[in-house]
Amino acid sequence: MNIGEASDLTGLPAKTIRYYEDIGLIKPLRAANGYRDYDARDVHRLAFIQRSRSLGFTIDECRSLLSLYEDKARASSDVKSLAMDKVREIDRKLKELKSLRDTLKTLADHCQGDDRPECPIIDEIARGGRV
Repeated sequence: MNIGEASDLTGLPAKTIRYYEDIGLIKPLRAANGYRDYDARDVHRLAFIQRSRSLGFTIDECRSLLSLYEDKARASSDVKSLAMDKVREIDRKLKELKSLRDTLKTLADHCQGDDRPECPIIDEIARGGRV
């Protein structure tokens, strides 16, 4: 199948599919005319990558997951380790976002939000500090 059909089946833009090929995540065959020829395995790999990316995995992590997926002798502990690393990263990001939210909420609570030019939000940003 051509790239348009692979795109339709996976929901990935053709540009993304070409990028995944450029970085070696997929290796479609080439037809006699030089066009990419995607088979069911390529489409499955693309869907696997798309799902992995939607779970927050980086390209390199997707590469590792694909390698583990294709290794029928893999240890599930290796897969779980990658997943738990991602969970810890998400937890760290959530903590950072909560801190940012709390800071902005505190600043907004101290701003009168009226016609006067005084604004603790702008003052704090200009100062470069944190509440």
